[in-house]
Amino acid sequence: MESYIQGLFADRIGGKSFGKDTVLYKFEKIKRAKAAAKLAHPNVPLIDMGVGEPDDRADDGIVDVLASEARKRENRFYADNGIPEFKRAAVAYLEQVFGVSGIDPDREINHAIGSKPALAMLPSVFINPGDVSIMPVPNYPVLGTHTAWLGGEVYHLPLTRDNDFLPDLTTVPEAMARRAKLLYLNYPNNPTGATATREFFKEVIEFAKRYEILVVHDAAYAALTFDGVEPLSFLSLPGAKEVGIELFSFSKAFNMTGWRLAFAAGNELAIKGFATVKDNNDSGQFMAIQKAAIYGLEHSEITQHIAKKYSRRHELLVDALHVLGFEAKKPKGSFFLYTPAPKGIVGGPKFASAEEFSQYMITEKQISTVPWDDAGAFVRWSVTFEADGEDEERAVIAEISRRLKDVQFEF
Repeated sequence: MESYIQGLFADRIGGKSFGKDTVLYKFEKIKRAKAAAKLAHPNVPLIDMGVGEPDDRADDGIVDVLASEARKRENRFYADNGIPEFKRAAVAYLEQVFGVSGIDPDREINHAIGSKPALAMLPSVFINPGDVSIMPVPNYPVLGTHTAWLGGEVYHLPLTRDNDFLPDLTTVPEAMARRAKLLYLNYPNNPTGATATREFFKEVIEFAKRYEILVVHDAAYAALTFDGVEPLSFLSLPGAKEVGIELFSFSKAFNMTGWRLAFAAGNELAIKGFATVKDNNDSGQFMAIQKAAIYGLEHSEITQHIAKKYSRRHELLVDALHVLGFEAKKPKGSFFLYTPAPKGIVGGPKFASAEEFSQYMITEKQISTVPWDDAGAFVRWSVTFEADGEDEERAVIAEISRRLKDVQFEF
């Protein structure tokens, strides 16, 4: 007998059909394929090139501060919308690393328990039924998910190689732009690894002003740049604070993934709205974690060291993929490499999508990647694979080459 609970679910997550959907989503398919591959080949280590989080732990200095602060009685209270010293450190960090000046720590900074919850809450600040959020595709979908749950509409802009994986704002229909309230951006980008330019951000500011839209720039990877590319903040451009906010994550820049901490900076009214909604969702992150994060903000060389490792791994991976026939170009930021997916294997199976290629790689070669078929068939490789030191890094890449050496891909 079916429980009456089945009839209580909100329509936004499926209503009476919740839990009955037999369609498997991409990451669930990957998860199941990985489990099956491990079961079928217990003696062959699965090489996970799909994981989207750092392979290393936080710096000793950050951990030491946490250990010390966690013992202090005064840190036991709710943090609500953040401690003042964290906000001041965030302002100093923005100026030192990105050249952003003029941010008021009391009115234009607010912490979050990770940038994902911040992105989830922002539609509640701005979106009414019928409003629009403009989002690139492929992308990190959380803001769009909550826009739809609130009765809003998501308008997608494809990220393609022809436009250097930057959205072409001129293609947004006039009627759609006038209904839009939020424009989501993320650079360096997940999954493409593309970096933004000051010229592009200038276009974004002009677009936002013309149509009275709030820009939400997810800067999770902003400090992870290399090959002469300086970290670029949206807020560093004149006029950006008038039209937008920026989210900075400790997960990627400081290997603090499970610690759950981020901060939003920018437009005073938008930050106030976010703080209001946040205050009705959570009671703030543990003060000791905020104080440990201050150590990170004051030691930006931690991120520089992490970026150097990713740069080195990208070079190893790109060289290996070139030999195998992939069109791989080293990105200038993030830990993601984005390549066109093969169409098949000479004398072997054909791939109608990137997802089919990804499933083949897991099942037959025990190598996990993430497929994207939203704007062409592409596959995302992450250089956050587990390896302790340069020798192990080279060994992982060499093993990928060994497993694929007899495969002739068709592109």
